[in-house]
Amino acid sequence: MSYVKQKRESTCCFAGHRPGGFPWGEDETAAACRDFKMRLEKAIIAAQWDGYRHFICGMAMGLDIYAGEAVAALREKDPFVTLEAAVPCPEQTNGWPAHWIARYTRLLEQCDQVTVVEPHYSKACMLSRNRYMVDNSARLIAALREGSRRSGTLYTVNYAKKQGIETVMLPLLRP
Repeated sequence: MSYVKQKRESTCCFAGHRPGGFPWGEDETAAACRDFKMRLEKAIIAAQWDGYRHFICGMAMGLDIYAGEAVAALREKDPFVTLEAAVPCPEQTNGWPAHWIARYTRLLEQCDQVTVVEPHYSKACMLSRNRYMVDNSARLIAALREGSRRSGTLYTVNYAKKQGIETVMLPLLRP
């Protein structure tokens, strides 16, 4: 794995909820989840068609890992697509369920680049990771639960808009 500075104008990142923030929760077999993943994949392919070749994944449970897995699958068809893991801190998976840690580990191994944003956990490391992704991207693909008032996803969407970053919102449909 080697580090190559990517061009911001061809870089896309993601923001979204963890499983508890989705209408389907952890049930990835739910029709609403399958539909969402299909729409996420279409948004990623649209970004690829629009010239985005580098994708930054925040590696959190939920949307981040869904998106990272979709980009890794796309890279099988297009070797010019690259995937970067933006890890907020080395302790990110502390306390996670084993099945999410396994997915995280598999995805991390598939990344072309890994950026650890902060050397240790802090209250601000997740937001630092989100700012890093937005500051290095020209497009954000996001899914925000209707009525969200305080969340890292809402912060990231608002930060991206303030920075003038194109934001593609994927609605979360109820099951």
